[in-house]
Amino acid sequence: MKKILFIGILISFLSVGFNNRLIAQAAESAEITGKLAQKFAEGITEADLKTRLYIIASDEFEGRNTGEPGQKLAAEYLKNFYSDKNIASPLGEGNYFQEIPTEYLKANLKPSENVVAFIKGSEKPNEIVVISAHYDHLGIDKDGEIYNGADDDGSGTVAVMAIAEAFQKAVEEGNGPKRSILFLHVTGEEKGLLGSKYYANFPIFPLENTVADLNIDMIGRTDEAHESNPNYIYLIGSDKLSTELHNLSEEMNDKFTKLNLDYKYNEESDPNRFYYRSDHYSFAKNNIPVIFYFNGTHENYHRTSDTPDKINYELLAKRAQLVFYTAWEIANRENRIAVDK
Repeated sequence: MKKILFIGILISFLSVGFNNRLIAQAAESAEITGKLAQKFAEGITEADLKTRLYIIASDEFEGRNTGEPGQKLAAEYLKNFYSDKNIASPLGEGNYFQEIPTEYLKANLKPSENVVAFIKGSEKPNEIVVISAHYDHLGIDKDGEIYNGADDDGSGTVAVMAIAEAFQKAVEEGNGPKRSILFLHVTGEEKGLLGSKYYANFPIFPLENTVADLNIDMIGRTDEAHESNPNYIYLIGSDKLSTELHNLSEEMNDKFTKLNLDYKYNEESDPNRFYYRSDHYSFAKNNIPVIFYFNGTHENYHRTSDTPDKINYELLAKRAQLVFYTAWEIANRENRIAVDK
């Protein structure tokens, strides 16, 4: 009887010890995850964003009009960046271009290309998180004036580059994401979301395996409504398909970036209908949860005066970090976010 009692006490002790270790490990894991995310997010800096934006929005790129030499030059710039950072292409070694023939664009447009880069997940490689931005703009007007498109969407373009670099540094230190991440620079947005529509019609990875799209389109400026309090970002679409994505986004902001999240343009009654006007919608209409990050329009929107000297680089970095934290959480949590709407 004493032997049975002793064994029972021993099992109980071992069980309590094991459970306590599990609890401690879980707490430690949560803490380390937060610290890791913050460590790599801090690599998204004002200086790097500014350097790259002054390149992508320079006169040399001639306004990045779809199919034109300036857009081709921008595509090469993006390709070289990813190659130099040892971030792979999902299309095979050295091929970062998803080619789009004229028949899938518009009759007056020359062939163009989406630029794609890829980090393979360590545990759930077949589940894909997409981080997107369009890199095209309006080109040159009839008077020879260049639409540099610094905010629209040079800001989103360099933000995706910085986020990719942060994830790659995590990979190099043995802390790569559990899910795969596709960095998608789409062409033809200004012509009618053409690049993202092409990707949705001819996806590199099955759309049913795509967990979410975080789309960045103009995050370097402030609009008139926020001149006195620029610490904000408009979020559009976060709650349209997934309650979990919306709550996750709020939690990441509360924990890390503490921006004022403005949902004005998320309202169904919004006459601007921004939810339908950027590349995330090519995913949303395929039942893939999305968030569209946006600073609103301003006096330089779609004008030749949208130049890199007007960008708030501190704010651009903070907003890019919010996207990074959100992507990190989506990519690393145990279960993929649920579609419940």
